[in-house]
Amino acid sequence: MSKSPPRHIELLDTTLRDGEQTQGVSFPPDEKVNIAKALLGKLNIDRIEIASANVSEGEKSAVSTINAWAADHDLLERIEVLGFVDNNRSVDWINETGGKVINLLTKGSEKHCRTQLKKTLDEHVADIKETVSYAQRNGLKVNMYLEDWSNGIKDSPDYVFGLMDAMKDAGVSRFLLPDTLGVMGPDDVFACIHQMVSRYPNLNFDFHPHNDYGLATANVMAAVNAGVNAVHCTVNCLGERAGNASLAEVAVTLKDKMGMQLSINEEHIFDLSKMVENFSGKWVAANMPIVGADVFTQTAGIHADGDHKGKLYESSLSPERFDRKRSYALGKMSGKASLIKNLEALDLSLSEENLNKVLKRIVELGDSKQTITPDDIPFIIADVLESKDYDHIKLNNCSITSGLDLESTVSIQIEVGGKQYKASGTGNGGFDAFIAATNTVLKKYDYKIPKLVDYEVRIPKGGETSALTECIITWQGNGKNLKTRGIHANQVFAAILAALRLVNLQFHERETGNLF
Repeated sequence: MSKSPPRHIELLDTTLRDGEQTQGVSFPPDEKVNIAKALLGKLNIDRIEIASANVSEGEKSAVSTINAWAADHDLLERIEVLGFVDNNRSVDWINETGGKVINLLTKGSEKHCRTQLKKTLDEHVADIKETVSYAQRNGLKVNMYLEDWSNGIKDSPDYVFGLMDAMKDAGVSRFLLPDTLGVMGPDDVFACIHQMVSRYPNLNFDFHPHNDYGLATANVMAAVNAGVNAVHCTVNCLGERAGNASLAEVAVTLKDKMGMQLSINEEHIFDLSKMVENFSGKWVAANMPIVGADVFTQTAGIHADGDHKGKLYESSLSPERFDRKRSYALGKMSGKASLIKNLEALDLSLSEENLNKVLKRIVELGDSKQTITPDDIPFIIADVLESKDYDHIKLNNCSITSGLDLESTVSIQIEVGGKQYKASGTGNGGFDAFIAATNTVLKKYDYKIPKLVDYEVRIPKGGETSALTECIITWQGNGKNLKTRGIHANQVFAAILAALRLVNLQFHERETGNLF
């Protein structure tokens, strides 16, 4: 027996309509146009709902531009606009923008009908039919929202079925069932949608979830199991209150967990997420599934070890599907495999001895809450491998105070040859003040830190403001100059570490008879 093909589920993205009801989000016309083009042209989503009729002139301009572009690319039937039961106003507005589909907002619960409209079901149906007839005479395809359907089917099912019975033969293409307040759970969704599908088997139903209980994706699964063939979602879960169902989560769950066939090019999900994140100003949580910054990052060393030895911690939810890469975090939980994975990505290799030294330094940095990126690794390697680990002088504590147009002051606790000292100094900047304070202690040992010949500060390419800083200082020597390096997130302390390295080198030379 041949296996039946997987069921195709349509996705409608309503980022540009319902998603724009997110507090503080308003997409200017140019942004709307770019998001719409990306959704249809790159992601290849089935349908998009882009606006509400009669909102503003800016909205009308954006919708007109999107429709003109879509018409040129044979995509116009995939663009939808929310309209209202207002006879001709919404229909005329959509027609003037070149649109072809109206999603008509009707009342899906008796409470909404009586309280908001102050009308009976029969009166509301008469108004709906008037608008539907006008839309159809003017060339628009009509879909119909049953606003507050989730409460209506629970509290006033006779009203819902009365509305459906009145409209089932009116030429409505799709009936859109919203969980307007996000009050349903998966069991409710399945039972109620199954009831609708069973009662009206020849009609097309969409499910429009909200995420108030964090159940939007689970509710989508229940709706699909109950028989809907289309679900609504938004990029990055945008929407009123807790938002709508996440496009990324819905798409991947339908494909991976339910074996459904989708139209979208999932490698562009992350692109769309970043675009909407930038335009909306609503930043995606680092651990948000699929699109979060950290969701393909392994932190624990044991996980990196398992991946290194046999891809033990990888799953079908691979970053490559979304044009992303897996990364291995560097910090106090890093193991040798985490470092090896990062070195492989940089095309670097180290001996076992040096690998252990570099790993020890990374763990130390992570333990002090330093953020370490792969770009920091070459700096850390250079710092560790040139270190001689001499400890004639140790800095146990250091406090630096600086101000605008004021001299900097430094207080230090320093150890020389096992003996503890406290000192303070002032100078033109924190590093100059540190040198002054340190010299007050070292003069007891007939030593003064040499003058600087050159001072170079670098951060990793593309580094953030919190990146590790590499400070390379060239010192004036007797006959030849000396160069030392320090690594720290704070550039002043990077310079201080470079200075301490110089002092330790020179004390070691003096101790071994190579006077400086």
